[in-house]
Amino acid sequence: MTDTEPQTPATPAAGAPSADTAPAEAPKVPTIEVLGDFARVLRENRISLLVSTYDTGKVFILRAAGNGLNVHFVAFDRAMGIAANARSIAVGSVARIHDLFNMPALIPRLPPPEVKDAQYDACYVPRSDYVTGDIQIHEMAYAGDELWFVNTRFSCLCTRRPPHSFEPRWRPPFVKGLSADDRCHLNGLAMVDGRPGFVTAFATSDEPSGWRPTKATSGLVMEVPSGRIVTSGLSMPHSPRWYANRLWVLDSGRGTMAVVDRDTGTATTFADLNGFTRGLDFHQHFAFVGLSRVRESNVFGGLPLTERLPESERFCGVQVLNLSLGKIEAALKFTSGVNEIFAVQVLPGIAFPAILEPDDELVPSCYALSPQALAQVRQ
Repeated sequence: MTDTEPQTPATPAAGAPSADTAPAEAPKVPTIEVLGDFARVLRENRISLLVSTYDTGKVFILRAAGNGLNVHFVAFDRAMGIAANARSIAVGSVARIHDLFNMPALIPRLPPPEVKDAQYDACYVPRSDYVTGDIQIHEMAYAGDELWFVNTRFSCLCTRRPPHSFEPRWRPPFVKGLSADDRCHLNGLAMVDGRPGFVTAFATSDEPSGWRPTKATSGLVMEVPSGRIVTSGLSMPHSPRWYANRLWVLDSGRGTMAVVDRDTGTATTFADLNGFTRGLDFHQHFAFVGLSRVRESNVFGGLPLTERLPESERFCGVQVLNLSLGKIEAALKFTSGVNEIFAVQVLPGIAFPAILEPDDELVPSCYALSPQALAQVRQ
């Protein structure tokens, strides 16, 4: 686990070797630049952010520390979807879902933060790993205590059912069966009243990787469970969300955030952003939007974003959008070491959380017990 110093442009992770002493084969250390008063937004709303970056296998914790922004990372193998509720965090990785449980009683046993004027207010501890196999897990969300996740490889929404790898619960009507070949690139999940309400996909395809030829123009939002196509013609859409009685979606290939009229199917651009938009969460009148650099490849080539915005203005990071004013209020840019963001998750009411890695020395000596079991503990 490593921190960057708060609010310092192009800051390397603490303890990293300097450029003139690092071996040539060493991976690039993530460095950041903060634009605007990102820390103030977090501090005044008493929130923190989790940001997953699958290309570097990390979940970053963005926390206000004094007047600065602290960025701390925890390693996961190809971190993708993140879900959080009042007491738990789930992180999807290459072949597993990692469950972490908040145990604030551990806070006094933690080494003090290496950041001035900071104090932990949550401590998430690894509790279990659920092996799904490589299903290309994408977005995840809790419905009460039940975790739903997008199984992109098998083109369906799933829940867990031990000892099985996954339990298929819904798939688009045009996908006629289960097969491990990513037929429509189902990826995003919006919850409505505690149940799956909307999903995003790249195409209405039932052929192996059939979304690829038309990915820049054939994206869609579907209603769950009906399967009705609410809007189409999007460019590689991600992160549908139902917030403030409006349906939002990231039109990722255009680098925008849009509002969808459920009756007419019109997707109206709400904001132009500075990268491939993927990963979205809200708090009060703020939207937190993840940005990835568009790399020239079979997947990302030929997108409208590259025509709208020159490469010099595109970056990887998180932008804070003030919904009331319709403008960008702050941003965090990864200036090196990170190129792609997947998930952005707000932790409401938690300003400075800690996440323990599985090999942390505290993990073997901490125990989570039921109220019934706790009543039997000797004082």
